[in-house]
Amino acid sequence: MAVRIPGINLDEYYAQLGPIQPLVMDDRVTEVMVNGIDHVYVEMGGKVVLTNIRFQSEEELVNVIQFIVRSVGRRIDERVPIADARLADGSRVNAVIRPLAVDGPSLTIRKFAKDPFQVEDLVRFGSCNEAGFGFLKACVLARANIIVSGGTGTGKTTFLNVLSGFIPVEDRIVTIEDAAELQLHQEHVVRLETRPKDINGEGEITIQRLVINSLRMRPERIVVGECRGGEALDMLQAMNTGHDGSMTTLHANSPRDALARLETLVLMAGVDLPVKAIRQQTASAINILCQLNRLRDGSRRVTSIAEVTGMEGETITMQEIFKFESQGADAQGKLQGEFVATGIRPQILDRMFAMGLPLPTEILALFPDPRMGNAWQRG
Repeated sequence: MAVRIPGINLDEYYAQLGPIQPLVMDDRVTEVMVNGIDHVYVEMGGKVVLTNIRFQSEEELVNVIQFIVRSVGRRIDERVPIADARLADGSRVNAVIRPLAVDGPSLTIRKFAKDPFQVEDLVRFGSCNEAGFGFLKACVLARANIIVSGGTGTGKTTFLNVLSGFIPVEDRIVTIEDAAELQLHQEHVVRLETRPKDINGEGEITIQRLVINSLRMRPERIVVGECRGGEALDMLQAMNTGHDGSMTTLHANSPRDALARLETLVLMAGVDLPVKAIRQQTASAINILCQLNRLRDGSRRVTSIAEVTGMEGETITMQEIFKFESQGADAQGKLQGEFVATGIRPQILDRMFAMGLPLPTEILALFPDPRMGNAWQRG
């Protein structure tokens, strides 16, 4: 069933999508990939398959792209042949036309979940277990700064949305995204979205500018959909100046790679900082790194939850709190494994105790609360 959005008739809207209308409306489809007029792929159940859907002409495909892009006040033409946009239901869209798309227009739609996934859904899918989410809930309540890292299509935005659900309802949250996708259920939320250049090459509003502006909006939490440029420096500075409990995602293949990637993004801000200073800022700002990976069977899993513990010389130190232990594949090729605690005591829980917060019940067996008279086990 289609989600009803005030002021928009989704049935009429979807009808403008031409041949791909049934794919966009099919809840089993998670991604639609159009490579020219006669190659339309979809992702279903983690597998990418070629459909028998075709566009009658390149003009028809361009018209669909133009409709999507213009409906959110953006543009795509020969002068600006690439665009990010979203459908009326929030699905993420990327479009590229000629001359950049050599073999014909390309349209990629990352489907918007009609009913946002909750913790229970991701546990059922095997993405993470209750203990892992219990620890992450404790981190959010303790106002830890969290980075969700992973490759393309690993579910970073979905996971960030779930983590955001742990934020207390009384906190004022500012979300910043290229295309508004996050679906927070709290009431006190301000959603900001970037704006590309206009036809005269002016008027661009970047994520970096929105992050800087958000600091003037009295946020208690800043949630950035993805850090991929100089805004990383502003995020670190915000995290180091009283905006604890902020979150973002970035592209990286491991927690250590995520720190290196963050360092590179800070350098993109154009500020002449020595590497050691950047690493000191990072070590004092970031508390938790949550790594997502897409495994060879198509499943998306949390493979590591690591905690930043400080600096040794010029190296940021970390300790792994949870990890995914692979146990091979079954007869159907589905990967088996277990998400387990490493036995190391997380430092972030000390902040919870200092704040007088109770530990989530899901992790009491792993990390006994010393205030309850239990012995504190050190890893």
